[in-house]
Amino acid sequence: MSSQRAVLVADAAIAILAERGMRGLTHRAVDEAAGLPPGSTSNHARTRAALLELTLARLAEREEAVFAAATAPEAKVSRDEVADLLARMTHAAVTVHRETTVARYELALEATRRPELRKTYDEIGRRFRELATAVLAAAGSPDPARHGRQMVAYVEGLLFDAVVGAGGVPPLDDLDAAFRDLLRVATSM
Repeated sequence: MSSQRAVLVADAAIAILAERGMRGLTHRAVDEAAGLPPGSTSNHARTRAALLELTLARLAEREEAVFAAATAPEAKVSRDEVADLLARMTHAAVTVHRETTVARYELALEATRRPELRKTYDEIGRRFRELATAVLAAAGSPDPARHGRQMVAYVEGLLFDAVVGAGGVPPLDDLDAAFRDLLRVATSM
């Protein structure tokens, strides 16, 4: 983000997306939520498309900060270490960082209708898939690219079910056991 004010605007937009959905996201609503004078949001994002791009960029920063602990390991890591990491990150995404997760789903749906947003969204997704591939390679997967894609799909399914589905928040122990099972299969092939 280019300035503190831009971060404030984008964070307010994320909160609005999580609370009110895409229809609630307006320049005026962001000004009010951020405690800024009317017109301030327009100074950073003149159009709705620009506001969505700014919001998505900030959302990616926030998610990358959460997943920073999962930087590609330099050495081999155990399956149990990877399972623990994935369980903690997934649990945090549906509890502590629930707002960010809900806002991401709002933006994902909007990206299906806006090619300019789709491009940014896909680039962010590529970075997370590369991270998953690196982590699974370090855990001993014989096909880390395929297993990385599958792991991302599995995590996305868990997140969706917990945040917008009927599944509720899975206990951390259940997530840890599920990831241990998946990694045992992925790294033993």
